[in-house]
Amino acid sequence: MTEPVVVIPGFMADARAFMPQLVRLAQSRPVILLTLTMAETVERVALAAAPLLPERFAVIGHGLGGNVAIELLRRRPEAVSRIALLATDHLPEPPQRVAAQEDLLVAARTGHLADSIARMLPAEALFDAPWRDEVLALVQDMAATLGLDQFRLQLRALQRRPDQQRILRHANLPTLILTGEVDTLVPRRRAELLAAMMPQGCVEVIEDAGHMMQLEQPEAVTAALETFLSGRLPPLLLR
Repeated sequence: MTEPVVVIPGFMADARAFMPQLVRLAQSRPVILLTLTMAETVERVALAAAPLLPERFAVIGHGLGGNVAIELLRRRPEAVSRIALLATDHLPEPPQRVAAQEDLLVAARTGHLADSIARMLPAEALFDAPWRDEVLALVQDMAATLGLDQFRLQLRALQRRPDQQRILRHANLPTLILTGEVDTLVPRRRAELLAAMMPQGCVEVIEDAGHMMQLEQPEAVTAALETFLSGRLPPLLLR
């Protein structure tokens, strides 16, 4: 077995958000699932998890889970061997978006959690494929399973997301940035900026995919992660 990999799903997601990848990766290495259910800031989630993780590990994070992965890197730089970030925004949540999210919290508290989730992740943020409705249905089911209390906590963590540029500029370790071709929440340009600021950052675009690329194009994402975790760059990134 090779070193463990810590997998961190994103906003209002559980293990099912990475199920295709978990099944494959677990065949060759220990896999540790870290969820966002512990606290209402990225820093507190990482603070609680950091002492429980192995001496050395790779980390994969999606969305808000990617922000937790970056925070783990800040807290335990000697422990993280490599990091893969999917649809992760390294900048703070814009004030106007934070204000709009307060309305979503009010709606969720009055019995409209599904509507709030649909506004947080609109269909347009995913590729218009025949299976898009299935992916969105799974997103809704994960959110319903986690419930209103977790929606509030994770929304606060999203709203209080720190500016992580300084951490990334000093993070000299193998880094893979995956971005969905049509992701409107964390666009390709943002992913390219993230990769550019990291000493060993590289970016790969997942075609025919959006914000939930690991479910929209599971084989492509799994292949990219397996290649990266094995110590090689994806073919598209070779010079």
